Amino acid sequence: MNSTHSALTSACSAVPTARPATTSAARRALLSVPAALTALALTAVPAAATASPGQIATSKTNGVTYLRSLQGADGSYAGAGLSNEWAFSALAAAGTAAVDVTPNGDTTKNARTVYRAHLADPAWPGSSPVVTDFERGIINAYSAGIDPARVSASRNLIADTYAYWQNSAPGYWGSPANFNGTVFALLALAGAKTPSGAQRVPQALLDRSVGTVRANQHDDGGWNFSKAEGDPDALAKPSDIDMTGAAMASLCVSGVPATDPAVTKAKGFLKSKLINNSGAFDAMFGANTDSNGWAVSGLNACGINPQTGDFLTRAGKTPVDFLIAQQFKPGGGFKYLPTDTVPSAYASIDGLRAVAGGGFATAPPTPATAGAPRWTATDAFTPGTRTSLALTVDDGTALKVCSVAFTPDATTTTLGAVLDAAGASATPAGCVTGLTPSSGAGAVTSLNGKTNNGSSQWRSSVDGAASGAASRATVIGAGDTIALRYGG
Repeated sequence: MNSTHSALTSACSAVPTARPATTSAARRALLSVPAALTALALTAVPAAATASPGQIATSKTNGVTYLRSLQGADGSYAGAGLSNEWAFSALAAAGTAAVDVTPNGDTTKNARTVYRAHLADPAWPGSSPVVTDFERGIINAYSAGIDPARVSASRNLIADTYAYWQNSAPGYWGSPANFNGTVFALLALAGAKTPSGAQRVPQALLDRSVGTVRANQHDDGGWNFSKAEGDPDALAKPSDIDMTGAAMASLCVSGVPATDPAVTKAKGFLKSKLINNSGAFDAMFGANTDSNGWAVSGLNACGINPQTGDFLTRAGKTPVDFLIAQQFKPGGGFKYLPTDTVPSAYASIDGLRAVAGGGFATAPPTPATAGAPRWTATDAFTPGTRTSLALTVDDGTALKVCSVAFTPDATTTTLGAVLDAAGASATPAGCVTGLTPSSGAGAVTSLNGKTNNGSSQWRSSVDGAASGAASRATVIGAGDTIALRYGG
């Protein structure tokens, strides 16, 4: 198991891949392959893609068939620890709605309903959660057609993630040492739009973490799972194929264009790792489906065609060619290593997502099941049931980010009640340190020491909608993502 996936799966459960321990020896054996045989320089290449639309369509169909076979008899994909729940992101990319995936046609056990119940369980994700647990939940809930902010009356995955903002290291999510938590925060928070397609979190929040991703880019143009910012030795170390794909995607999904220098440098790093005769990327422990899938998903997310130009080798091979060559026919599963003789669930998920053109989060397709809605969500608070909301407070100088826990006494609440609760029970603390007025239903005139002054006023927005004058009386519903900003 390569160091990136080993560290991520054991410490964070963030990554959509994990390998059996028995593959480690096979991967170590690949280290003896001379580098000259694995990374060849590319020259001008034809523009035509090598895998035809028909081949890709067949690969998608067969891949979905295999992922369907992974469903448990109870309808589940997720279980204790790291499991097959990343299948939802791959199924959505391939055009299959999770609600349509059922064990033996039993619609009461459809994959979406069962996964929603799994996420809503108060015992999930265990007694010692980390930020990547919630980021994983956001990406897969969104792909399955579950609004991640409204999983249940008590489960708001957006708010759960906000609780891991680092006041001591703004821009990082979770332990700064585990840089992957910040990459997946962007993939989750920027990628999981509202059901209407709006960006639910403020751009200022995304931009702060985009800056963090930029600061962690290695000298060779890629990234690794651990923090490198401010450490010249770490920045000089070789990058990882997998995390480069994820970090590229995190930038592009957050609004960074593919022409940005950070993206073009990452593209150049991946290009330098292409293997001429297969089209695979030469990952740390050799060519494999998971690393290749992550890299292709990164290119997909940035709108960069992985079958043309820089990614078509002199031998006429592309990364998509390699992935399709890794797929068993019939059966549809993907093997992890070219030498493997059986499919891997995680490799099949990563391979299908990439071949289908997906990044890391994909909006759910319209279900084929009659009467099944595209989205499912809790639309109101349950009085007496403790819940949380995601809140940002931007005074133009400092950006505060927190999860606000409170117990509603009605099916809706007010902005004033949320701000009052934030002063008492926000995680991390400090989102609200002062508020005027402190009661009633009037306009917010002062917040955290910043007072309305002429055209500079406190304004509020919910789920990315147009902002208006902040008022204590503003109605707030279950799962609303709230942003307050001071300015003109």
